[in-house]
Amino acid sequence: MFDKLEDLLIRYEELMSELSEPDVANNPERFRRLMKEQSDLTPIVEAYKEYRQCKQNIEDSLAMLEEESDEELRELAKEELNESKARVEELENELKILLLPKDPNDDKNVIVEIRAGAGGEEAALFAAEIYRMYVHYAEGRRWKVELLEADETGIGGMKSVNFMVTGTGAYSVLKYESGVHRVQRVPETESQGRIQTSTCSVAVMPEAEEVDVQIDEKDIRIDVMRASGNGGQCVNTTDSAVRLTHYPTGIVIYSQTEKSQLQNKEKAFALLRAKLYDLEQQKKQDAESEMRRSQIGTGDRAEKIRTYNFPQGRVTDHRINLTLYKLDKIMNGDIQEIIDALIAADQSAKLAKMQDD
Repeated sequence: MFDKLEDLLIRYEELMSELSEPDVANNPERFRRLMKEQSDLTPIVEAYKEYRQCKQNIEDSLAMLEEESDEELRELAKEELNESKARVEELENELKILLLPKDPNDDKNVIVEIRAGAGGEEAALFAAEIYRMYVHYAEGRRWKVELLEADETGIGGMKSVNFMVTGTGAYSVLKYESGVHRVQRVPETESQGRIQTSTCSVAVMPEAEEVDVQIDEKDIRIDVMRASGNGGQCVNTTDSAVRLTHYPTGIVIYSQTEKSQLQNKEKAFALLRAKLYDLEQQKKQDAESEMRRSQIGTGDRAEKIRTYNFPQGRVTDHRINLTLYKLDKIMNGDIQEIIDALIAADQSAKLAKMQDD
């Protein structure tokens, strides 16, 4: 590990030297690439430099204890020694985590698809609430949320909704939300006061660029039509809605959220690229089943990952056996504690697997 850290430190110093060259800004692509690499290495290098300093502090403190006779100075040396030893242990764990192989999609924006599952209208209402939960969470992090496609019901529910979240590291955080979310509560439509269980599925897909996914024009049928909905400018007056049909996979995308046909077409293609890229990622993970089993939150999309129990005011994440009694806050977007726990569990699982290997 420490040989690798030394190599990374050398590379970091080379990057800083390259970035200080007068003509580096004349090549935007090179400048962007160097800045990205420098940004990725900075937390590792800073932690390693602190680690080396703590190791030096330990040596200095031990030398002082051997040479110094003044009791007060010896006490200071002992205190410094204990603090440095404790920090070295913390930094070793931090460095192991920082050196874990990084998911190449972690820095990407995401497209999230939520679909109502079992439970009829109640499931559609729950899907809409989960959508709002993620919108509030993203806004709290100052990420941009853009609606791509929505199939709404008459009473505020959503049969399905697709939206894009744009922000640094969005996929690294939200990827843990993929799976089946379950709600237990008494529906407003239930006259007998019985608790009903409903579900919705969440799929979090990294945004795919055109270079990530090649789409053959012969494989696509594009239909334009008039948008439908409850009034509004351009609804039922212009052919602004777009439907894409991808023949090889059978995927159908419908977009009508924008007034412009061109904008709807761009959104539809963005969603199609994300779905096709996600299919390829799923195939790779299926081929690497052992790796998939060792990861938290990137497993079977049919896996029930979380239960929202309204009568008891609790939320339970079944993957890590975490239960929080703050359902109201969570439904309002306060999900960071859950995500932090999932990230920590994922890192622990990967570290354990690395040690086994």
